[in-house]
Amino acid sequence: MVIKESHFHPCAVIPVYNHERTIGAVVDCVRKQGLPVVLVDDGCSEVCAKELRRLSDLPQITLLRHGANQGKGAAVRTGLLAASERGYTHALQIDADGQHSLDDIRRFIEEARAHPNTIICGQPVFDETIPRSRLYGRYFSHIFVWTWTLSFDIVDSMCGFRVYPLRETLPLLVKPCVRSRMDFDTEILVRLHWNDVPMRWLKTAVHYPKDGVSHFRMWHDNALMVTLHARLLCGMLVRLPLLITRKFRNVLVNRRALLTKGSAADVHRR
Repeated sequence: MVIKESHFHPCAVIPVYNHERTIGAVVDCVRKQGLPVVLVDDGCSEVCAKELRRLSDLPQITLLRHGANQGKGAAVRTGLLAASERGYTHALQIDADGQHSLDDIRRFIEEARAHPNTIICGQPVFDETIPRSRLYGRYFSHIFVWTWTLSFDIVDSMCGFRVYPLRETLPLLVKPCVRSRMDFDTEILVRLHWNDVPMRWLKTAVHYPKDGVSHFRMWHDNALMVTLHARLLCGMLVRLPLLITRKFRNVLVNRRALLTKGSAADVHRR
């Protein structure tokens, strides 16, 4: 089923864990873009919870709450499922810490409107504020992801600025195999690729504020990424015949398209 533009009904999903200093500005900017907002309080401190309650009094704001911290992935999953239950067809995932370029929201939404059965992904353009360890770690993850998908289709699996088509994404959200913490962003994208969901990439600036709050735990979350890639390796081996067949199919389709384009150019020259 292809979603028609008249049925395009997007919202924003924002997972929040103790970002009381930045979440107000993020929500304000999202609302100015005309998007309803689903906030997920992932076991925040009372200070942040109070700010979220204040924001929930604004029009078109839905606040959901986890009694204890369950992880970013769990918060995104809760938000996406709630968005679908409320009749939204697409959900913009954006972080609460202000790292993402909020001016690009409308561009992402319009791209999703034009390609409603496609996941629209952010291709981060980092400035000098990104920690070197985080930058190098991303490259290692990219290499593994390219291996598990037998392609370079996933440009960056770790950027949490993307628009999900909910119909294609929901079947994965109800599976217990999908992780619930910082490894969620990578895993959900790989599994969407395995399910042959199209992807489009938009470059977007990413900035790490000096006084920003990061909940990335160097040793713990890197260990989670290691175990994630071990699981994805197993998943890739199970799907290897399908992935190889798909790869050859795409090569043939691209070759035919080039031949057709070349033939059309020859006719035009004549």
